[in-house]
Amino acid sequence: MSTEPSQPSLTERRKAATQLEIARAAAALFAEHGPDGTTAEDIAGRAGVALRTFYRYFRSKQDAVGPLLSGGGERWRALLEAAEPGEPLAGILERAVTEALRVPGADAAEQLGWTRGLLRAAAQDPALRAVWYRVNQDSEERLLPVLARLAGDGADPLEVRLAAAAATDAVRVALESWAQTDAPTTGPGSPAELAVRCLHELIGGMRLFKP
Repeated sequence: MSTEPSQPSLTERRKAATQLEIARAAAALFAEHGPDGTTAEDIAGRAGVALRTFYRYFRSKQDAVGPLLSGGGERWRALLEAAEPGEPLAGILERAVTEALRVPGADAAEQLGWTRGLLRAAAQDPALRAVWYRVNQDSEERLLPVLARLAGDGADPLEVRLAAAAATDAVRVALESWAQTDAPTTGPGSPAELAVRCLHELIGGMRLFKP
């Protein structure tokens, strides 16, 4: 029996594309007018969808940017899911986070630009911060079984959960710290560089990552 994940259907791909288009419209309007100066109607109009379509996918205007904020976590999990158990888990995590946050092209740079703007706006908007924290909580929960597989059957479940929390927080803190600066997307001070630093600090004392 194949263990390959099933591919999303055409309907699922269209739904994801619509959600991303709405998310980009919301992020652009937040950058122009701030969350307080933007309505759900504004976002729907910018995205070219009916207001009822907006509310079919999102509960609030802040919730609409979730797909943009979760993109990096999805890339990271995909890289970890492609890894094979057996090599040191710390090395697997470091390579995956570096690859997920590096900027090989315009699309990735644009993604980080959206993230920076949204995290700056979230500093003054509790509802937007709640979306960011929810995205990270969801990422941690989805990362847990991936790390459990890589750690092996003998791994302590508590240590695996701590590893998932530490890895998620390493990326979260790195992005939040970077967003408050004018540091570039690559090199010193970049999200990838900061995330690796955070990862080393957070997992350094964990038994699960000892050689």
